[in-house]
Amino acid sequence: MPDSAELFRSHGFIKRAAIKQKPCRLDCHRIRPAKGFTTFVVLAGTRWSLGSRVHDSHTRKLKHSMQYTNEMLCQTKHKSRAIHSWQVWAIYMVLAVSLSREQEMKQTCPSCDTTEICNCSSMGLDFIPPGLTAKTTVLNLAHNRIKHIQAQDLWQAVNLRALLLQSNKISSIDEDSFRSLGKLELLDLSNNSLAHLSPGWFGHLFSLQHLHLQGNSYRDLGQSSLFSNLRNLSSLHLGNPGFSTIRQGNFEGIVLLDRLWIDGGNLSQYEAGSLELIRKINHMIINIRNISIVSAIVRDLLHSVAWLEVRKIDLDELAETQLLRVMSECFANKISFKESLITDATVPEIVSIIADMPKLEEIELIDCRFLGTGRWKMQIHVNQSQTIKVMTIEKLSIEQFYLFTDLQDVQGLLSFLTKITVQNTKVFLVPCRLSQHLRSLEYLDLSSNLLGDQSLKHSACRGSLPLLQTLNLSQNSLSDLEMTGKSLSHLRHLILLDISQNNFGDIPDVCEWPKTLKYLNLSRTQILKVTTCIPPTLEVLDVSANNLKEFGLQLPFLKELYLTRNQLKTLPDAAPIPNLVAMSVRRNKLNSFSKEELESFKHMELLDAGDNNFICSCEFLSFIHHQAGLAQVLVGWPDKYVCDSPLAVRGAQVGAVHLSLMECHRSLVVSLICILLFVVILSLVAVGYKYHAVWYLRMTWAWLQAKRKPRRAPPKDLCYDAFVSYSENDSDWVENIMVPELEQACPPFRLCLHKRDFVPGKWIVDNIIDSIEKSHKTLFVLSEHFVQSEWCKYELDFSHFRLFDENNDAAILILLEPIQSQAIPKRFCKLRKIMNTKTYLEWPSGEEQQEMFWENLKGALKM
Repeated sequence: MPDSAELFRSHGFIKRAAIKQKPCRLDCHRIRPAKGFTTFVVLAGTRWSLGSRVHDSHTRKLKHSMQYTNEMLCQTKHKSRAIHSWQVWAIYMVLAVSLSREQEMKQTCPSCDTTEICNCSSMGLDFIPPGLTAKTTVLNLAHNRIKHIQAQDLWQAVNLRALLLQSNKISSIDEDSFRSLGKLELLDLSNNSLAHLSPGWFGHLFSLQHLHLQGNSYRDLGQSSLFSNLRNLSSLHLGNPGFSTIRQGNFEGIVLLDRLWIDGGNLSQYEAGSLELIRKINHMIINIRNISIVSAIVRDLLHSVAWLEVRKIDLDELAETQLLRVMSECFANKISFKESLITDATVPEIVSIIADMPKLEEIELIDCRFLGTGRWKMQIHVNQSQTIKVMTIEKLSIEQFYLFTDLQDVQGLLSFLTKITVQNTKVFLVPCRLSQHLRSLEYLDLSSNLLGDQSLKHSACRGSLPLLQTLNLSQNSLSDLEMTGKSLSHLRHLILLDISQNNFGDIPDVCEWPKTLKYLNLSRTQILKVTTCIPPTLEVLDVSANNLKEFGLQLPFLKELYLTRNQLKTLPDAAPIPNLVAMSVRRNKLNSFSKEELESFKHMELLDAGDNNFICSCEFLSFIHHQAGLAQVLVGWPDKYVCDSPLAVRGAQVGAVHLSLMECHRSLVVSLICILLFVVILSLVAVGYKYHAVWYLRMTWAWLQAKRKPRRAPPKDLCYDAFVSYSENDSDWVENIMVPELEQACPPFRLCLHKRDFVPGKWIVDNIIDSIEKSHKTLFVLSEHFVQSEWCKYELDFSHFRLFDENNDAAILILLEPIQSQAIPKRFCKLRKIMNTKTYLEWPSGEEQQEMFWENLKGALKM
């Protein structure tokens, strides 16, 4: 299919029409599509929708083409309007197909990994992507723009276990869309636009365990049961703000549920007995404001629900609260109120109802609001229920908490509690009388409140909390550790104390603690140094996040020590803590630890030393790599153990680093290198002495000096007509034939010969250079001996470069005997070049030709 822009260019006058419920109109003015409108194709009076807004890249192509289209339309304004319209419609159809195919290609989901989990969430998909196979087990299509699910979309995904379709725009689903998903265990259709639910969707989901239908727009569940074939259903979440009706038979077929969550803030009609067929519900969540509806639902669940959770209900009117009296007959063992409103007027009735529940063991109030001061308007009559053991209050908002009374009226209800949690509720005092009534209490959590040192002393008065074993006072307003210990010292059964996230600062050397205390949490308490104030009876101590620089306490019974987020540079000494089994020194300033340090802890089983700045020295790495069983001891190994230095291995895992021999034995390697260099230098000196290396170096130096001299000597300094360069083996011809012939000529030529004219005592290289510079010409007598002579090589290498670099005719070549250019060594590269580009004189064998040779040579010398 051709590109859309190519289609525009080929036809020349295509314009995008973006109109709403109107046919396309063409004129010679620029048409701009209205923002957010749907794009339509008009053909023969029929409107074809292209779906949602075209992708930005297509929009840019269309915009560019519209400009060109407008120009062409204006140029052809005299043609028939009918012809224009027909052509526009035809091209729009081609464009529609092209864009649809491109859009379909972009609607694929490439993020399926090797575990066959396809995460296609938040990808802007408009429909379920094609290409799903039987290998896919999890398909996440959440947070897209899917509106419709067709029957064939999931036909091939027969092994799908989880299908996540929440937060789309799904408004319709074909009846057989889920027919092939017999192995599906989780289906999430929450937060879509489903106006009705069909039993056909769930008819073949025999393995379904979790179904989420909340947040749609349906008002009821239909006339019959949607879930009759879901025999394995474990959790069901349904409802929405518009959910108004529950009928008998809606839950037919469901026998057991682990959790049932009904969101029906505006539920107005509930037919009695609708939930009665469900024999067992472990956790029932009711988010319904209508108290009478809640009462009717509870009536159907008296014997089937184990944990009843009521959300967003306002219990501010006594008459309405009395409608919940049916709860007193409920056999639930746990009841929760979340995000609810309670007042002084309704507390007595609520407490009375709760106290009468025959099997109630646990009460929860989470994120609730209380209006009042605790001065009940009527006496609370309770049956002193001994079944309630656990009470949890979290984030209870009491607007006038500073006026709240001492709760004398409910002391009898609290005396049998074994576990109380009151978190983040602005508790600044527990009255002494109330504490003394908590005779069975073993666990007390008062974290995230406003208890101070004096209020703690009053709250933990003598005779209070006689059986308390666990006390959590973290994140309060305690500041005196000595006073805290003294206030709690009479608790004879206290084993675990959490006083973290208070501000103690400096602590004394001597403190008084309960003799049974074994677990103490002092993390994030701003202590700068641990002292003997810490009780010696401890088995577990947490002093994390206190900026400690050392730890040396004598704690003979200590088994677990937590020193995370401090400033320790070494492991603590093992002698004062001989029985330590587990220790955490994570996120300190630890650089390393040795085999000896670890072995000093005789009973150590777990060490968490991750997230430190380890110096990966050779000794440390050798210990890490060769210590057997270290991986079983180190917590977080190897991911949390990373080198900080040397710089070359920074960021690498300690276990994966292997330093080189040079890095680990630097001094030995340096010594070996020095010895090797000394031997090499000594060898070079010996070789140089044997082969006259000094002489070669001096020649090189002379060559460098010669390069810095002027190119030519002044004319007044030229003493010779020619300098003769020849091999010693050719001296007979040069001295007995050529020299007499030239020097006895008329006029005579003055030649420079090394045997005769070199200055005695002067270095030969300097003689050569000076002679060449004082000569008009240089004669090269070439022969086999010449190209094989080392002296001739040095003459060319160190002296004759001036003649060649000047690019003139100062060099005269005499070929004494035939020489093949291939026979000339490569080091005579310039000689080879001259022989190939310039004319040279060849010594003839005949006497008649020799006369011509001398004439030519003399002529060359005179030039």
